[in-house]
Amino acid sequence: MDNEKIVSALNDLLTKNYDAEKGYKEAAEKIQHTSLKSYFEKQSKNRYDFGHELKSLIAKYGGEPDKGTSVAGDIHRTWIAIRDAFSSGDQNIYEECIRGEETFSAEYGEVLNNEILPQDVKEVVRKQKHSVDEALATLRTMEGFS
Repeated sequence: MDNEKIVSALNDLLTKNYDAEKGYKEAAEKIQHTSLKSYFEKQSKNRYDFGHELKSLIAKYGGEPDKGTSVAGDIHRTWIAIRDAFSSGDQNIYEECIRGEETFSAEYGEVLNNEILPQDVKEVVRKQKHSVDEALATLRTMEGFS
């Protein structure tokens, strides 16, 4: 088992959770729709909690957790696009959040396919992916909110 690769995969997810947490927080601050505002605040907190779970695993496998959101746009461009949607109204913010969750779910799926991950790591990643998938399904049911 290569702890360095495990830590790298976990830090990648951690950084993306930082991005998602910040994206949801910004969306909650900008959106007018009350139900979505509340939902986005809840999802921001959820991603914060995910980060703490991942940090524990990173430490367990001898790593040092990354400290902040990604600077490079190629790490998680989708959440950055939410900022551009703010000037375009609630519908665009909503659509960018859906797009962000779709991307996030796919990224979690890729991590789960990583054969070097031990069972305890896969269990946490699987649980978090399930939560992301539930968030995506909930967002889709809110379609047509405006």
